[in-house]
Amino acid sequence: MNATELLQLYSAGERDFSGQNLQGIKLSSVSLDQADFLNVNLANSYLNNTSLVFSCFTRANLRHISMTDSRLWGANFNQANLSHANLRNADFHGASLQEANLFNANLSWATLIDANLAGADLRGVTLMSANLTGACLFGANLRQERLPEKIKHQPKPHIANLSNAILCRADLRGANFTGANLHRADFRGANLSNAIFTSADLRETKLLYANLSGAFFTEANLSAAVFTGAIMSNVKCERAMLVDADLRSVDLCGAIMPDLKASRAIFRNANLRDAKLTRADLSRADLSGAILCSASLVEAYLARTNLSNADLTNAQLN
Repeated sequence: MNATELLQLYSAGERDFSGQNLQGIKLSSVSLDQADFLNVNLANSYLNNTSLVFSCFTRANLRHISMTDSRLWGANFNQANLSHANLRNADFHGASLQEANLFNANLSWATLIDANLAGADLRGVTLMSANLTGACLFGANLRQERLPEKIKHQPKPHIANLSNAILCRADLRGANFTGANLHRADFRGANLSNAIFTSADLRETKLLYANLSGAFFTEANLSAAVFTGAIMSNVKCERAMLVDADLRSVDLCGAIMPDLKASRAIFRNANLRDAKLTRADLSRADLSGAILCSASLVEAYLARTNLSNADLTNAQLN
């Protein structure tokens, strides 16, 4: 079926195009709302500036498709293959992309408000300045793709780019952001419990009132990030960078943070009960009013650290 036949059938009232081979078709500025493209092959096709509201693309082959500026409100992309797709500035408001393959897809400036990306493969995806407010990324995979070290002349690894992305109130439980670029991303009020941020770039991120309990920040760069009011109980921050970060009133009970770099960080009124801060660099940090009961500060660097009114009951200092 070619593009002309598709449009003629749609104009005649046909909506079921499931299983069709539409590879390489080129359409622009047309409406195909509520069409059924279940299991279709649309690889290498162009559907730019197209309206596909409430259309179904379940298990469709959409590799290398271009859908820039398209309206995809409420569309179903569950288990679809969107690897290497160009989805720049597309509107996925309320769309479902559960377990979709978005490997190396371009979603920069896309709207994904209230979209469901649970279990999606987002390795190497570009979500720069995308709006994911209220989106669900439960169990999504954004980890940095690495090749075996024995392979010489490795290409640059695929890194998910979410710089300046808006993820307010998003459900990101257990999401894997290993090595991702999250510079200046907005996670205010998001649920990031048990999420993995190993070696991620989180500089200047907004994590106010986010739930980060049990999250992994091993070797992550969180310099100048803002965590005011966040829940960070039992987080793992081994060798993480928190220089100039704002963690005032944050719950860090039981946090594991050996070899942390947190010079000039603000921990004012934070709860660090039972926290492990062995060999942590807390020079010039503000820990005034912080709760450090039973915390381990063995070999911690405390040069010019502000500990006024801090509770150090049963804390280990040497």
